[in-house]
Amino acid sequence: MRHHPSIMSDWMLLGLIAVLVVLLLLTIFAFAVYSGLFTEVVVSAGSPPVGSITLAYKFRVGPYGESGQLFTDGCSISSKLCSIGVYYDNPHTVSPEKCRFAIGRILSEGDAKPSEEQIRRFQKYGFKIFTFPTPSHVVMASFPFTTPLSIHLAVNRVHPALDTYIKERKLCAHPRIEIYKEDRIYFVCPLARQGDFYVPEMKELERKSRAAAEAEDTQTDITGADTMSETSSISIEATTDSRDTSVATSVLLPFPTSRGREEADNRSEHSYSESGASGSSFEELDLEAAADGEGTPGLLLTSGYGESQELTDKWTKEPIAAERGEE
Repeated sequence: MRHHPSIMSDWMLLGLIAVLVVLLLLTIFAFAVYSGLFTEVVVSAGSPPVGSITLAYKFRVGPYGESGQLFTDGCSISSKLCSIGVYYDNPHTVSPEKCRFAIGRILSEGDAKPSEEQIRRFQKYGFKIFTFPTPSHVVMASFPFTTPLSIHLAVNRVHPALDTYIKERKLCAHPRIEIYKEDRIYFVCPLARQGDFYVPEMKELERKSRAAAEAEDTQTDITGADTMSETSSISIEATTDSRDTSVATSVLLPFPTSRGREEADNRSEHSYSESGASGSSFEELDLEAAADGEGTPGLLLTSGYGESQELTDKWTKEPIAAERGEE
């Protein structure tokens, strides 16, 4: 009988621990739900209700995981402004050290002008100032931004949905922009004039990449001519025709040769779609959005990382003619 109270106290302690574990699990589950665990991801396309954006940004080449520090840098300068991230490369097909991105804060939207004081403050800490024009047509989605967990949920849920939508409709939508505004994360993928959303550092890298590729092609031509100098003119003509065909193919296919991924990483814009020319028209997208009623109000933003290799391999393409002209 002396041991009976001790046994009872042990059972009470175990029961209390079990209750605490259940409460902890319920709290974690509620936290995940509040962060957007079961939020439906709706992707649509059309004309977004967003104007031009003037941003203060820092450009980096490297793993996207390093973007966190840049977000922190911007918040430390001004906690009241909205954050923005622009991602130019598909991390599934581009090695982490070659990924290019710009992170910063939105200084003003639409017709509003940023204050000179804000501009000076950000420039003091190494930020650059740039303006994105009003997107004419975009692929868009949004996700709750209630906790830090919301960011991870958005990456794993919104991006695959964007990839699927873009692939099924054969659209050309890039780069991927993320805007963190109040309690929502907005995703926007421009469908036209994508070069306008390239910050100056990104444009310069693209120019150097294309120049290097052209120099390599020229060197290949010279080497080929020397090698075939003793062959007949018929052989030269046939080889020239073959080369023209291969060049044309390289524009259409993401990875045309055994060097495919490496060349694509270094040479071209890394878009998030298969083809712009074969995509649905903007008018069709507008009608679709109106019929489905899936339009998302407010700012819109995109950042998608496809799950299948087949899908992500088609994010890389050669610059479209319009973008070459703009640059």
